[in-house]
Amino acid sequence: MATYWTRTLIPTLRQDPAEAEVPSHRLMLRAGLIRQLSAGLYTYLPLGWRALHKAIQIVRAEMDAAGAAEMFMPAIEPIELLAETKREIEYGPDLFRFEDRRGHVNALAPTHEEVITEAMRAYVESYRQLPLNLYQIQTKFRDEPRPRFGVLRCREFIMKDAYSFHLTVDGPGGLDETYRRMYDAYCRIFDRCGLRYEIVEAESGPIGGSASHEFMVICDTGEDTILKSDKGNFASNVAKCAIGEREWSLEGAPTGDLEKVYTPDCGSIEAVGKFMKVKPKHLLKTLIYFSGEDVVIAVVRGDHNVNEGKLKAVWGGSVTLDEELCAQLFPIGFVGPHLVAERDTLNLVVDYDAAQDQFWASGANEIDHHVKHFNWKRDVLDLIDSSRVKVADIRNAQDGDPSPIGDGGVLRAHKGIEVGHVFKLGTKYSDAMGFTVLDENQKQRLVIMGCYGIGLGRILAAAIETSHDEDGIIWPAAIAPYCVHIVPIKFDGELCKICSDLAGELEAAGLDVLIDDRPERPGVKFKDADLIGCPVRLTVSEKTLAKDSVELKLRRERESKGELVRRDQIVARCADIISGERV
Repeated sequence: MATYWTRTLIPTLRQDPAEAEVPSHRLMLRAGLIRQLSAGLYTYLPLGWRALHKAIQIVRAEMDAAGAAEMFMPAIEPIELLAETKREIEYGPDLFRFEDRRGHVNALAPTHEEVITEAMRAYVESYRQLPLNLYQIQTKFRDEPRPRFGVLRCREFIMKDAYSFHLTVDGPGGLDETYRRMYDAYCRIFDRCGLRYEIVEAESGPIGGSASHEFMVICDTGEDTILKSDKGNFASNVAKCAIGEREWSLEGAPTGDLEKVYTPDCGSIEAVGKFMKVKPKHLLKTLIYFSGEDVVIAVVRGDHNVNEGKLKAVWGGSVTLDEELCAQLFPIGFVGPHLVAERDTLNLVVDYDAAQDQFWASGANEIDHHVKHFNWKRDVLDLIDSSRVKVADIRNAQDGDPSPIGDGGVLRAHKGIEVGHVFKLGTKYSDAMGFTVLDENQKQRLVIMGCYGIGLGRILAAAIETSHDEDGIIWPAAIAPYCVHIVPIKFDGELCKICSDLAGELEAAGLDVLIDDRPERPGVKFKDADLIGCPVRLTVSEKTLAKDSVELKLRRERESKGELVRRDQIVARCADIISGERV
């Protein structure tokens, strides 16, 4: 049944909301898709909910087709479950916690790895019950320190999350098999939603695991940075991206005697560079990390940033940047690499670009002092055992770096919106929570897991970010709130029945319809039609009906004029257009 504008809620706005920072946020508010309740909390109004529901149905259809079974888990979980995996600590202040009337501490689930693992260990005892792949569509909660960009970064959001369980990684029924199936299903989902996306290698973050891929929609307003080779054969997010080979040496001759410089209140690279008249690329940035009882000094060039994931991989263990502890032990802001020669309990990891024969300035390991003419050989290698020094790729990749493929490609930076993420979790959660099954030899084996998430609200935001103009949204047909928008010049008399009959025929052909039955001027209706962005607009007037026709205009063809289509041909024409736009 067609929807009449006056019988639903579509509160369009003429002006851009002051709080909207990016196009999707601005247009979702202006088109009446969402309303902000408070920071990071949004009500989905009828148009927004219809679009979201269409995305959900696509996700559900492809998950079911890929062999996953749908379920539903509570949004509230006891804090004890998160304590089993130590994620109540890892999430820190991002975790919503509350105490119930019995004094028990609970959390609003940011993800559901612990909840699904608890259920599985209660019911799955034998390898014969594996593999399994279960999914849900559920609300998640994270207390974002800075909610922004509308539904792209908020505190309450709807996700599809799936979890798979296996006895092996490879072979029939193994994790790799299901991972590939989910990977392919995600491609179909985002293709059907009309998104243009890149698949990039990614870090697992607080979810954990050994391997992961992100599905990123490229757009200028994206929060995430991805790097792609200009040869088109490599893509990765900045947290994961390796850098191609770079020459290095710690054996170069000094550029001068080590010279201490008084640098009062210069605790940052920018302040030091300005005071000493040294470019950041000639400064050494030295950070101190803790790994159990060990202390690791990480050194990168002043214009680069340490990548903690890479540092962890090189060091071979977890590393933590504890600023409070560090301040008690070291002159923070004034540390230099040669500190390793002063304390035999320290270890040094140097990035390739910082391991160069050139003029260097660095911290002097003394408050308010730096040094010029630092030299790796004279000030470090000649003074300590070389086993305490490692040189490796430990910085974030950036635009212009060599591709790790080694084919002469150059990495180029792009901004993107993450809409999906697939993880190979391994045994992180089954080990922490004691989830084992009996194998064919009647031995207890840890269950191997995979995890697969999609941000459903992000699908809408990403579609709008990449498909809009100055007048409003241009929806992909598959997730548009309505396929066809009927705009009568005047909704009275014979036009009422004609619009209703036309809508009924379109609905019978599988196309959902919105009829603008408001007593507004045509200009107002046309502006709102462009703003909400339905793929097809049909204008019905006494003038067009006199020619037994209806004016058809495609939203994506902004510059073109509408065309008259015979009344007896309009349904077939609309059906062809919509089916052609859907994947």
